[in-house]
Amino acid sequence: MLQNNILNIKVIKKVAVVTLDTPGEKVNKLNEKLIDEFSEFLDKLESDPGMDGAVLMSGKEENFIAGADIEMFKERETAEELEELSRIGNNILFRVENFSKPIVAGIHGSCMGGGTELALACHYRIISDHSSTKIALPEVKLGLLPGMGGTQRLPRLIGIQKALTYMLTGKNMYSRQADKMGFADEVTHPHAIKKAGVKAVIRLKKKKKKKKDKRTFIEKVVEGNPIGRNIIFKKARERTLIETRGNYPAPMKIIESVEYGYKNGFMKGLKNESKLFGELAVTPESRALVQLFFGMNAAKKNPFEKEKKQVKNIGVLGAGLMGSGITEITIEQGHHVWLKDQSLPDAMTGELKIRRNLNQKVSKKIISEFERDRLMSQIHTTESYDRFQNIDLVVEAVFEDIDIKKNIVREIENYAKEYTIIASNTSSLPISKISSEAFWPEKIIGMHYFSPVPKMPLLEIVKTGETADWVIGTAFDLGLRQGKTVIVVNDGPGFYTTRILAPFMNETLFILEEGASIEQIDKVMKDFGFPVGPIALFDEVGIDVAAHVADVLSKKFESRGGKTSKKAKELLDAGYKGRKNKKGFYKYEKGSKKKKEVNEEIYKFFGGSKRKSFSADEIEDRLILMMLNEAVYCLQEDILERPVDGDLGAILGLGFPPFLGGPFRYIDNTGSEEIQKKMESYYEKYGKRFKPADLLVEMTRRNGKFYKD
Repeated sequence: MLQNNILNIKVIKKVAVVTLDTPGEKVNKLNEKLIDEFSEFLDKLESDPGMDGAVLMSGKEENFIAGADIEMFKERETAEELEELSRIGNNILFRVENFSKPIVAGIHGSCMGGGTELALACHYRIISDHSSTKIALPEVKLGLLPGMGGTQRLPRLIGIQKALTYMLTGKNMYSRQADKMGFADEVTHPHAIKKAGVKAVIRLKKKKKKKKDKRTFIEKVVEGNPIGRNIIFKKARERTLIETRGNYPAPMKIIESVEYGYKNGFMKGLKNESKLFGELAVTPESRALVQLFFGMNAAKKNPFEKEKKQVKNIGVLGAGLMGSGITEITIEQGHHVWLKDQSLPDAMTGELKIRRNLNQKVSKKIISEFERDRLMSQIHTTESYDRFQNIDLVVEAVFEDIDIKKNIVREIENYAKEYTIIASNTSSLPISKISSEAFWPEKIIGMHYFSPVPKMPLLEIVKTGETADWVIGTAFDLGLRQGKTVIVVNDGPGFYTTRILAPFMNETLFILEEGASIEQIDKVMKDFGFPVGPIALFDEVGIDVAAHVADVLSKKFESRGGKTSKKAKELLDAGYKGRKNKKGFYKYEKGSKKKKEVNEEIYKFFGGSKRKSFSADEIEDRLILMMLNEAVYCLQEDILERPVDGDLGAILGLGFPPFLGGPFRYIDNTGSEEIQKKMESYYEKYGKRFKPADLLVEMTRRNGKFYKD
């Protein structure tokens, strides 16, 4: 049999056990080299009468196949070239599906995109019962559709409605979900996959397995006739348009591809899928999302990998929303966490929040009750520093007050060991001020998480001129293991994300003062592509937090001739904090309608209840220009060291529309000259806060771009 760089074959009982193990890579990716080797293997398997079939497994830890190698996109520019790429993949998987000998997929760990499509083409799927095992078709997140038969095979396997849910969201399917829905034919322990796979090939060689339809009776009835399917596709389009606001072409094409296959047959469905794949791959939205993907992948490389220290035990100070969230994502990586608050009941309240979140995962069959209890056993609630002499890294998530945070640093240094890292989860306070009275300022760093911590993908690490490289490397490594995309920025008020959000929110308050309605402002910015409107964001983040940030950053902005709205402070003084105390721009009383209702009383702070309509273009321009210009200032002033960090931070931390690529990609694609012209136009109308940053003017002068690609 064949043995080469990627495919390693061992024969057991006339079954080829094929281990996929790409040399020098942490994960396996479907690329042309793998496809060529796999095709050659199929030729050998088909022609060898002494072989009964094959089991496909991975030699990587907790990874089956991470999906198609997106690097292949760089070599192809036209829709026709990218359509052909999809067609090559479809051809090889069609061969697998119709192969004369049984081929079994043995999946442990992440199985994404093309890996899932390969598994769908196999005759039998065995998956491990481990929590790391997750299956997905996440192509929609790249502005694409599954281009290797996914839109045709998954609906026929688990049902149209369930398949559309997974393809339109790109969300993960976990082991027990895969078993319940019929994706998995067998679930077993990771170490038993090989043995189970060999047995499955032997069984299938003797007798072909009949697929068990695990759809509900209603699903079978509705999906089993053209009228029912038409209703499904119609409703799917309606929901998709509401959710995407027409900004993303891929979801509609996914629906089209599935529908076409049911109307015209499987083979024509595959051909059409490749055509649609090529069309999507050259759209500006997909190009931006693919560039974002490359940026996120690059951010997984720790710039101080060699200097990092091992971290075992972690302390978290503050058991509120942020502290409990940080604790939750940390225990999931096997760390023990000492969760400290001012009193034991307060600390236990944070522990209870984590248990509730884990219970939800149990109910969704993502983890087992045993796994939940094991994770909970890693939390040690406390009201003292007694055990902190064994802590490697402490994250403080206490109230945003500089004096409180300074005191916390002194307390930790009195109890912890010399090499304990102290990280502050502040959103705006300069780390250099927090560390100004520390014994070891080189060990103090900012680790700015975003709320809700378990869901938000970004970690913004903030370093000062004194922060040691090993401290940065260790914090970076922890963030990666917590599942975050990590950016490193230099210290300053508001760092990067809070600093570019502040003028955006500030301008929102000015537009409100000028008479715009809450509904219009939020609608315009959601139509632009933000997940929530800026006013809804005030309520979610907290008006008290917004007032604090405005106070911290006002001197910075006013030194450039800008002005800061005082409305957040006025609202806070009047008792408005947003959702947290059910008193904000929107109503939160029990019994409120599902759709958010504006709290009309708040208009008394903004000139009264009489509102006027603004042009959508003006609202959009004024808010976005404020954010773009501040991002350029951050690069100009070395808060940012690279534009890509600015784009990742804005998209993953603040919800900047991913299909626009981030502030710097957006400026490059729009043209710095066009952005500057708009800035100058609003400068004449509204004053110095719209003065273009010098770096933006310089870009226009030399017709430059922030990215060279």
